[in-house]
Amino acid sequence: MHITRLVAGTVTAGLLGLTPIAVAAPSQAADTWSTTTTATPDDAVVTYGDELYVNVDVAGSDGLGPSSGTSTLYAMEAGSSAWVPVATGAYPGSDFYPVKPRMTTTYKVVFNGWTEPVQTAYSDNYTPSESLPFTVAVQRNVKIDNAKARLTIKGKIKPDYKRKKVKVQIKKGKRYVKFKTVKTTSRSTFQVRLPAPRRGGKLYFKITVPGNAQFVQYSEVWYTYSYRTTASPRVAALG
Repeated sequence: MHITRLVAGTVTAGLLGLTPIAVAAPSQAADTWSTTTTATPDDAVVTYGDELYVNVDVAGSDGLGPSSGTSTLYAMEAGSSAWVPVATGAYPGSDFYPVKPRMTTTYKVVFNGWTEPVQTAYSDNYTPSESLPFTVAVQRNVKIDNAKARLTIKGKIKPDYKRKKVKVQIKKGKRYVKFKTVKTTSRSTFQVRLPAPRRGGKLYFKITVPGNAQFVQYSEVWYTYSYRTTASPRVAALG
């Protein structure tokens, strides 16, 4: 019995000498939020040479969004299958201006994401995202005016439109039908003489530069007219 009590006492003394092990509370991790990027152009169709404004917004799933990081505007011109970076904003929601498409072009904006350089329990990190693509159609720059010759109009087309067709239609009733087709010169210019109407009447003509994958069609209406009191008909643009 004495031996048993001695062993028990020794074990009890050993247990009393142990240092309790502290259990640490789990540390708080940095937050990672998803993002949504939207990009909206101020116009869907522009004339060649004109500038475009693209509004950009990068929103975060935290309801605030990133204040750091960059967004890049990418372009894919008609006939191409490759995205090309054309401009980078200084911060996520940077708008882009001026954007000057050379032909009908599809655009998108890509936010590159953001990770705090030094991670703490209070860091906010944001995942990359990109906007839906949008297409801006480009119309050729066509300038039509009166020529020196009587009842004749002249035109200049940009960019280069050498030795290509310009359609001229005449209005018959409520429809425009073929009148003639002319070809541009090596300088992308053209002239066409329009017929005179009866005295006191008007004849309407639609001048059309056909479209293709790079440029949308351009049309402009002109008319010839004369007064009942004079036999000298004239030509003018409608509107």
